[in-house]
Amino acid sequence: MSNYIGAIDQGTTSTRFIIFDRSGRIVAVSQKEHEQIYPQPGWVEHDANEIWRRTQDVIEEALEQRSLRAADLAAIGITNQRETTVVWDRQTGQPVYNALVWQDTRVDSYVSELARNGGLDRFRSKTGLPLTTYFSALKIRWILDNVPGVRERAESGDALFGNIDSYLVWNLTGGRLHVTDCTNASRTQLMDLRTLAWDRELLDAFQIPGAMLPRIASSSEVYGDITLDSLKGVPIAGILGDQQAALVGQTCFKTGEAKNTYGTGCFLLMNTGPTPVQSTCGLLTTVAYQIGDQPAVYALEGSVAITGALVQWLRDNFGLIASSSEIETLARTVKDNGGVYFVPAFSGLFAPYWKSGARGVIAGLTRFTNKGHLARAALEATAFQTRDVVEAMEKDAGIPVDILRTDGGMVENDLLMQFQSDILNRPVVRPAIKETTAQGACYAAGLAVGFFKDYDELRSRWAVDQTWKPNMESAQREAMYGSWKKAVTRSFDWLDEHE
Repeated sequence: MSNYIGAIDQGTTSTRFIIFDRSGRIVAVSQKEHEQIYPQPGWVEHDANEIWRRTQDVIEEALEQRSLRAADLAAIGITNQRETTVVWDRQTGQPVYNALVWQDTRVDSYVSELARNGGLDRFRSKTGLPLTTYFSALKIRWILDNVPGVRERAESGDALFGNIDSYLVWNLTGGRLHVTDCTNASRTQLMDLRTLAWDRELLDAFQIPGAMLPRIASSSEVYGDITLDSLKGVPIAGILGDQQAALVGQTCFKTGEAKNTYGTGCFLLMNTGPTPVQSTCGLLTTVAYQIGDQPAVYALEGSVAITGALVQWLRDNFGLIASSSEIETLARTVKDNGGVYFVPAFSGLFAPYWKSGARGVIAGLTRFTNKGHLARAALEATAFQTRDVVEAMEKDAGIPVDILRTDGGMVENDLLMQFQSDILNRPVVRPAIKETTAQGACYAAGLAVGFFKDYDELRSRWAVDQTWKPNMESAQREAMYGSWKKAVTRSFDWLDEHE
């Protein structure tokens, strides 16, 4: 009897393998970081080979923790950093270039080139996405245009594209499966949201050969069996992009339910049901999940590029803190932000502004300012950016966000969670199991193999760890938010458009 489900959670900064039991509890976890490569300003890369090595390591370590074997696992699911782009050789499996990470902005000139004919929303009606450096299509094109010989190999199907999910499945199955799910495909800017198929018009516009693309499948089905020794014979049965996985892990199966994941960036998703809702307020329309042969469910998403990464930046670039967890202690050394506002537009601003020429700004500095104020302003930036997205989402969907379900590494920060509730003026909830991204991958895989019965069973497992309620005066809330909005405008157009 296989009593466990495994989940590969391949994120922007690390890879984890988490094993869950039948009650949805974590029984083993292993995590390893991988290198962040910055060859030039605005360029962000990962070594895909390193990610694959780390994946093998964490699988073996987690199994060893509980003396488990492949036969003990009913299936595994995969959840992954989205948009990050890998192109590899079909014969050797070797990447032709480092993975281009979702934060990478080197394709800015392509954005302006394509926007000349139809503007930044040229493909929004079909893809739900604006033209920006964020998505995979232009990253693929950059590799095809800049790595000698790759375009020709791609046209013949000898060079393959995948986001990290596809790359891992390829390796886990010894090169037998080239597949992705519709949530990851919806982030490439090459898939039609309604047909869930690669679109010829989009492929032509982005100059990408269809022969290099993976097959698009649902988020929950048996794709094939693993050939890797440590998991030999275990079916891969779930694939979800990380933010969609967190939505499933938070059991947001009803229209209007929303979650916010606080990680490297912040990603707020609202379930909008079986019909895509086009945004007029700077949000993305995306596939939320598709379970087996059921109709796809859609979501509105607000993506904020830099939240937890700002804390890492204060740690690594300035030595303001020795570890990320110290940010809360430092922020508590002052009673407020001292009038300081930190806009972390390191690679432009994402939702709801989409200003690629914006750059980071610290506003309101005086001789009174100390490092405690900077720490508090850095945390508050995450909450302010979340309010920007919540307000845009409510306008687009016409549905109020009554309660915000939260997850991700930063939700351990009680100061941030209370301020989030204060600045939103609504309750903020932290679930009992905080690894909701991996849990979503576990649920998708478990539903596919009958390990879990249905949505009701999954909902029954969701429990609240803590709830924060607003206790800030309305006048203070709006004054602070007004100052934030003023600071945000100061970050706009620091670079000339597409400089």
